Amino acid sequence: MSRLSQSSLVAVLGPTNTGKTHLAIERMCAHSSGMIGFPLRLLAREVYDRVVALKGANRVALVTGEEKIIPKQAQWFLCTAEAMPMDREFAFVAIDEAQIGIDPERGHIFTDRMLHARGREETMILGSESLRPLIETLLPDAEIITRPRFSTLSYAGSRKLSRLPRRSAIVAFSLEDVYAIAEMLRRQHGGAAIVMGSLSPQTRNAQVKMYQDGEVDYLVATDAIGMGLNLDVTHVAFAALRKFDGRRRRRLTLAEIGQIAGRAGRHQKDGSFGTLSGLDSSDELQAEDIERLEEHRFPGLEWLYWRNAEPDFGSLDSLIGSLEQKPRRQRLHPAPEAVDLAVLKKLGQDPVVARDARSPEMVRLLWEAACIPDFRKVGADHQARFVASLWPHLASGSGRIPHARMAQEIARLENVQGDIATLGARIAAARSWSYIAQKARWVEQPEVMVERTRALESRLSDAMHSQLTQRFVDKRTRILMRGLLKDTLSQDVSIDGDGMVLVEGQEIGTLKGFQFVVPSDSRSEDRKMLLAAAERYLGRIMTENADALAKAPDSVLTLEPDATGTPAILWGESRLAMLTKGKSLLQPEIKFDHAIKDMTPEDGQKVMDRVKLWVDAMKAKHLDGLVKIDALANQPETPAAVRALFAQIVDAGGILSRREIDQAVRALDNDMRGHARRAGLVFGALDIFHHALMKPGAVLWRTALFAAYDAQPMIERTPDNAVHLKQDAFAAADNAPRLGFRRIGGEYIRVDMVERLIKQAHEARQKGAVFAIDPALATSLGLSQSCHEALLDLAGFVKTSDKPALVEPTIVAEGAAPAAAADKAKAEAEQPVVPDAAPAAEAPPAPETDDKPAEATADSNPTVEETAAVQYWRWKGMARKNNRDHGKNRGKPQKHAKGAPAKRKAEPVLATAGGAFAELAALRDSMKK
Repeated sequence: MSRLSQSSLVAVLGPTNTGKTHLAIERMCAHSSGMIGFPLRLLAREVYDRVVALKGANRVALVTGEEKIIPKQAQWFLCTAEAMPMDREFAFVAIDEAQIGIDPERGHIFTDRMLHARGREETMILGSESLRPLIETLLPDAEIITRPRFSTLSYAGSRKLSRLPRRSAIVAFSLEDVYAIAEMLRRQHGGAAIVMGSLSPQTRNAQVKMYQDGEVDYLVATDAIGMGLNLDVTHVAFAALRKFDGRRRRRLTLAEIGQIAGRAGRHQKDGSFGTLSGLDSSDELQAEDIERLEEHRFPGLEWLYWRNAEPDFGSLDSLIGSLEQKPRRQRLHPAPEAVDLAVLKKLGQDPVVARDARSPEMVRLLWEAACIPDFRKVGADHQARFVASLWPHLASGSGRIPHARMAQEIARLENVQGDIATLGARIAAARSWSYIAQKARWVEQPEVMVERTRALESRLSDAMHSQLTQRFVDKRTRILMRGLLKDTLSQDVSIDGDGMVLVEGQEIGTLKGFQFVVPSDSRSEDRKMLLAAAERYLGRIMTENADALAKAPDSVLTLEPDATGTPAILWGESRLAMLTKGKSLLQPEIKFDHAIKDMTPEDGQKVMDRVKLWVDAMKAKHLDGLVKIDALANQPETPAAVRALFAQIVDAGGILSRREIDQAVRALDNDMRGHARRAGLVFGALDIFHHALMKPGAVLWRTALFAAYDAQPMIERTPDNAVHLKQDAFAAADNAPRLGFRRIGGEYIRVDMVERLIKQAHEARQKGAVFAIDPALATSLGLSQSCHEALLDLAGFVKTSDKPALVEPTIVAEGAAPAAAADKAKAEAEQPVVPDAAPAAEAPPAPETDDKPAEATADSNPTVEETAAVQYWRWKGMARKNNRDHGKNRGKPQKHAKGAPAKRKAEPVLATAGGAFAELAALRDSMKK
């Protein structure tokens, strides 16, 4: 490009939001060819995409240090300032953000482009108003055009991060601050996008798109945001007004503050700026500073940095000397030592490198290698070592880096796993190799390496965007925070088949009946917000559910123990209430869940009324007999003795050992017994119980009522319809009777089956004083022989070695019937009475068995062989509980001296026959053989 071109030179100056970049693009596209140099690769890529849309990809080029897209027919070039091809001629040339000439590291590049880059027909310099004095001095022939800001920029003061308006950008000057602020925004507002100059264009574009599309309402950025990026920002908040510029920590100039703050507002939309609360008082903006910022009046720049753009490559020393040469023009200052010059000096101290760099061509090559950008920000020492590792390949042989070396380095970086810092380091390293791959003379297979490094950076960028989004964006929080605003628009709320509550497609929790459950992955600080959102969004749904429950059948509710064993009333998987201790066993208190109490009073009352009705219905269904006994116990017309008996039975849950209330039962007369029969009680030899309480539903409700009344976890229930348990499965002694079982030895038998076995034994007694008991029924129930014998012993039967007497047939003469009848009556009077069983229509069915016992008849006399294998029994009677017996020996078989029969007077047994109670006399000694 001719540096002596006589093209028109225009300097377009003004604050941000003046459309300077847009004007340059329009002017470039109006020419046959053109080039614009930008301060950032990100901005170059953004404008490249815009021009491609206008001119077509085959005629537009992108040239940066790490990326080159140059079609053969390319006419319009979008470049970073450093990568501008100064040896080509263009009809139009522009340099953007020319005031960066004041930057210590890169300023000399922008100064050179402003002084020497010229278009054949038109040249345009874009910058802030602070450039005016320098333009007037250094480029007196330039036409200066001032572009006014399209909108108003005003100071909004200092605000807390939580109080920032939507569409705000927060500017920080360190990586740590950027991440810390983004993390706080995620917690408070649902997240933020990240924009930093070190990000790859792909990552930056993805983050910006997320912000521009409204997926997040906040942006956290470094001062790169002030470099011409076009963003829809309403407010700019400074997290600090000081930054480290590579040499020292200093306060931002007013021009720098104005450059960044000016990003607030877009076209004709006003913007504001301010600071975050907590800023050091010494850094706060003063009134005069605020006035200048609002009016875009900044002190003019007095000088720019300069470095010789045409150094002497005669030798290494002459190169360094020419780069350190001082400018001869006023308003130009020598540039501080940049990283590239520092790297060159360190390389020159290496004897091997210095030996190779003796010819002008090798000196030029060494300088080109030293100019590899320090993308990793590791400093001159580390960067020099990296360049030195490449130098032997560049300085000898083919002058190319071996393909294997580059492939190995690229492969080492292809891992997309890791945190943000790890991925950032890999992207920086990938950018270095992308830069090297663009040097076709340095690489053995440049096209392959360019494609590989581009693909590598793309994959790492995708991973980085994913990590940034995962760490700093919470879409659920963002949606809910928007929804909780007073002026928010209505949002789409839905509940899927599993009860998941979705707001704008984001899960906020699960609705189980009336209980809203926040997601398990929610942070503790998010719970309050999620519950507030549920209250806002689910009011209508709660009302609909309350109405549905009020009309639903009883089958939709269930009673189950919760995780702590407390009896809970559930609607599906949602807990509505718990049963706790009330006035009595049958009157538990219903303690409703907080979710019910948090509903509106009307809806909550519907749910509570329905649950109370259901509890009453379930007690009537499963515990009807017990409820009736309780009612009789509280009726004045019920005899006092019966009320006392019924009260004890109700307190015991409908199953009580007979020994416990023997005296109370003996006190009942015939009328009182009628009350008991009508209540459905079974007075067995060992237990008194209600025949309907053996059903699974009754067992469930009885155990739940006991758990509530005792404030203990529910007893673990036995399998439904189980009648025999071989092992001790109960944690406490009183658990067995509460589940309807009696312990016999080491086994447990359901009480109704116990009475059935005892009844079978009493029926066998009708055959004589010595009799056999068919074991088939006990076997079908699964009882062991020892358990069956212990049960019979407890019921008053004792094994004997005697054999039953042979019964001779008796011929009754005519007319002897009366005497025979008398003998029969006498015999019946001497026989014990069999205990009452449950009514025939309601008694539990006998267990089925394939081995049915043969019927025993009066004339079935066993043979000698048969009697040898059969066990015989006698009736000895059951001992009553006396005042000194406190239940210590309950359920234990009586012990006798070894080999000697029991020497105690048989006590009468209390039993029922034909519905009447009677005392039984002991067997007489004459009944023995």
